[in-house]
Amino acid sequence: MIMNRLMITVAEDGLFFEEPGDLSVRRSQAIVRSYLVLTGLFTLAASLMWAVNALFMLDAGLDIFEVFVVNAAFTVGLVLFEIPTGVVADSTGRRRSFLLSVLILIIGTVGYLSIAGLGGGLAGFVLVSLILGIGYSFYSGAAEAWLVDALHAVGHDGQLDRIFARSEIVASGAIVLGSVGGGLLGTLDLSWPLVLRAVLLAGVFGVGLLVMHDVGFVPRAHRMSAMPTEMRKVLQASIDFARNSRSAQLLMSVSLIQGMFSIWAFYAAQPYLLQLLRSDAVWVAGIITALMALATNAGNLAAEFLARFCGRRTTLLIAAATALAIAAAVAGLADSFWTVLLMMLLLNAAQGLGGPVQRAYLHTIAPSAERATVASAVSLVGGAGGIVGQLGLGWIARTHSLASGYLIAGLTLLVAVPPLLRLRRIHEPGDTIIGRGTAGHKGACAGQDIDPQLLSLKA
Repeated sequence: MIMNRLMITVAEDGLFFEEPGDLSVRRSQAIVRSYLVLTGLFTLAASLMWAVNALFMLDAGLDIFEVFVVNAAFTVGLVLFEIPTGVVADSTGRRRSFLLSVLILIIGTVGYLSIAGLGGGLAGFVLVSLILGIGYSFYSGAAEAWLVDALHAVGHDGQLDRIFARSEIVASGAIVLGSVGGGLLGTLDLSWPLVLRAVLLAGVFGVGLLVMHDVGFVPRAHRMSAMPTEMRKVLQASIDFARNSRSAQLLMSVSLIQGMFSIWAFYAAQPYLLQLLRSDAVWVAGIITALMALATNAGNLAAEFLARFCGRRTTLLIAAATALAIAAAVAGLADSFWTVLLMMLLLNAAQGLGGPVQRAYLHTIAPSAERATVASAVSLVGGAGGIVGQLGLGWIARTHSLASGYLIAGLTLLVAVPPLLRLRRIHEPGDTIIGRGTAGHKGACAGQDIDPQLLSLKA
């Protein structure tokens, strides 16, 4: 019966898995499924390393500050190539950018194993981490831009918030599997999670080659000689958009502030909690990372649920930013494993709530032709904050303690709330959550009645 209901259609715009129903709906569902599959597989492969990343480098002879120096090098690669790779995606195609990302990550993962096998060393890890950052920069923004353009091309008019929330749910589930699996493999040998990661990334490359095609997007540069001109055009258009959009500027400032904390906090959580637990069991680090992923998943679910009642995205963004700051500060003040773990789960839930909402807001105000570049620009600003945060908070962790780093970060995160309050006062159409109700209905957190004209806009 299942086989009778499932049909596979190969069209000019890609491979679609179709079910009976309206053609536009079927194609929208197929595009979303392809996006979710790619997100899940990519995240599963990547997350095998996340639970043991810091432990792997500590085992290779680095100290805690050097670990964050290496992670900062990753962020440097991400930041330096964020805009150029976003322009590549907007000029030559999102599919090409995605496949380049996977290929470079395979090279970087093998490089990590090679450096450790040769005896480690800070310089070697920094170089490989830089390569990994470049790899991720090709992924950042490209997959989302591919999804949005493809959905628009087939006439999809549903909420982007829900799709992004679902993608983060899929990613969180993949992180649970990857973290627990990586932790268990790490108890046998800390290099095994990286070996499996390289193998899975090779599989992701094959799947992306098969199902990901640039639907609704026509590459503007087919020859290398045309690339510089096209890159300048798209980059200039993106700069003009950011310069003229107050909303984009405010979102970038929030990304900068929260970026100073997010990457450092993720990699600091495992050694901090193991320190409080007085344990060095690698499998525990895997469980901790999995719980953090589940908390992020809960935040994603909350975003989808609350979007039914909240009329404005800024309401959710302000709530998430406030909870994030409070949870980080309490995690630094507490000296109990269970209290800190609870705060870690809360701050991850807050990030899970704010992430898809902020991304949906950005995509509603960004022009299609520069969508990947604009998304990359916001990621770039967040990455720049991550460089400062990892070096600064990493130095505090070595000279004082990891707890001090969390406390200082919590106080700093409060600075992200005022820009969101200013963003709220702009009343940008992108602030309106489409489809949550009828005009004039005031939800539990709507803050005001919704203009019928705004409700008619497509997300």
